[in-house]
Amino acid sequence: MYRSTTCGALRASNIDSEVILSGWVQKVRDKGFVVWVDLRDRYGITQLVLDQDRTAKDLLEKAKELGRETVIQVKGQVIERASKNANIPTGDIEVLVHELHILNESILPPFTIEDETDGGEDLRMKYRYLDIRRNPVKDNLIFRHKVTMEVRKYLSDQGFIEVETPYLIKSTPEGARDFLVPSRMNEGQFYALPQSPQTFKQLLMVGGMDKYFQIVKCFRDEDLRADRQPEFTQIDCEMAFVEQEDILNAFEGLTKHLLKEIHGLETGDFPRITFDEAMRRFGNDKPDIRFGMEFGELNTVAQHKEFNVFNTAELVAGIAVPGGASYTRKEIDKLIDWVKRPQVGAKGMVYVKCNDDGSFKSSVDKFYDQDDLSKWAEVTGAKAGDLICVLSGNTNETRSQLSALRMELAERLGLRKPDEFAPLWVIDFPLLELDEETGIYHAMHHPFTSPKPGQLQLLETEPGNVKANAYDLVLNGNEIGGGSIRIHDKDIQATMFKHLGFTPEEAKAQFGFLMDAFQYGAPPHGGIAFGLDRLVSILGGQETIRDFIAFPKNNSGRDVMIDAPANIDDDQLKELHLKLDLE
Repeated sequence: MYRSTTCGALRASNIDSEVILSGWVQKVRDKGFVVWVDLRDRYGITQLVLDQDRTAKDLLEKAKELGRETVIQVKGQVIERASKNANIPTGDIEVLVHELHILNESILPPFTIEDETDGGEDLRMKYRYLDIRRNPVKDNLIFRHKVTMEVRKYLSDQGFIEVETPYLIKSTPEGARDFLVPSRMNEGQFYALPQSPQTFKQLLMVGGMDKYFQIVKCFRDEDLRADRQPEFTQIDCEMAFVEQEDILNAFEGLTKHLLKEIHGLETGDFPRITFDEAMRRFGNDKPDIRFGMEFGELNTVAQHKEFNVFNTAELVAGIAVPGGASYTRKEIDKLIDWVKRPQVGAKGMVYVKCNDDGSFKSSVDKFYDQDDLSKWAEVTGAKAGDLICVLSGNTNETRSQLSALRMELAERLGLRKPDEFAPLWVIDFPLLELDEETGIYHAMHHPFTSPKPGQLQLLETEPGNVKANAYDLVLNGNEIGGGSIRIHDKDIQATMFKHLGFTPEEAKAQFGFLMDAFQYGAPPHGGIAFGLDRLVSILGGQETIRDFIAFPKNNSGRDVMIDAPANIDDDQLKELHLKLDLE
């Protein structure tokens, strides 16, 4: 028996007990006549003590030689600790060691295995197995497990069945790039790793599994960022004989369950806004509603004077920054420089200070009087002491730029509090979006999304105005889930493929299996998929998903620990009927 208990379990009630502990050496403190050793496992830390009065000399010397991260086993007696440590649960006791066995010696780690480590991110990712020993990473992985178990419990209790779907599937032209897997047995042909189990879960609905879920790995070969990995995990769900309201109620219930079980929060019904309203009020389709600073559209109150920058703009919009009137000119100039960065792309910014005495001071006083500026304040909701920031130009670009500014200011003002949670549904997305370069429409979600009832006929005359029977669940400015009611009729699906530019032959080649299945009594169905990595990170008070993944890739999509991706030898290439020509 390597251990009779763990390093986080012992308390004062265990005093005088004989125990066996195993773990890693966190720290050794050698005072010559007495040695203290902090022994760590994933459950906590227990202090061991060896001294010249109660410990054999050879055992005391052995303890002095212990290196950090060496794996040891000890036997001893639980005793009361003379100098108690209120910062750890085991701080009232220590273990007087009678036996010590070295199970595996460790070389010096490349960084300290402590909460506040001296290791940089790249170094810690290279030695991720050591990083996992640190409490912040360990606790994140345990937190992820807790969330995952609550998801499984809730969905199982609601009658959902977990079903696994294949990882080796067929490449399709929609969405991001596929990761491809060459087939050794079928020369010149390739599998693809799934970007989602979309078609398979629809086939499960045809098969009568009317409530399906799966916590599943998905793969997308796309550009990376802090909240995106080439492989990621989805909570993938589908239901048959449902309308949009059924889906929203079911998965609002799941989210409420998680907030209650994980954080003890009771939440009311989630707000719902349309895509168009989200863009008008917040400038993006995943608004953070933990704070205000909603857009005020100023065209009617700002385009009547001789200021041509506004007069020629498609949209003039502003936000009221709470307390911003105290900003110095230097601070405002820095804000203007910030919005002019290439990442944001604004040409400049107009500002108005709302003074405490009710007067206004703006960067465009030459063109606008106090009465004009008071109307701007009314439209943006600005109060005395606030700063109005105004951008103008093309509608879509201006909204995007003002949204970026809104989020940046909220971050600076501490309004994006990680322990506050503000969920909402965004509904009524456009079914199609136009590629400005090619003039071709693409599915905004995917080609299996149903139009809103009564809008199918608009595909022929006004495709850009057709609304999708689709919805996103947003939490704290992040999309954590998205889904739709699916097309379940073969003819309607064929119409959709036609409007997406597929010939009948291409549609048959790519999705014939699904179209065929619809001929055998496909029920009305719909679903949703949550990004588990992102959901867990937000519930954990963070937004970087790597911190909640055991072995993440870096921003280049590389696993620096195992050095992947890597070259393969010529024999493997030959077996796969591949030849690399790098010239």
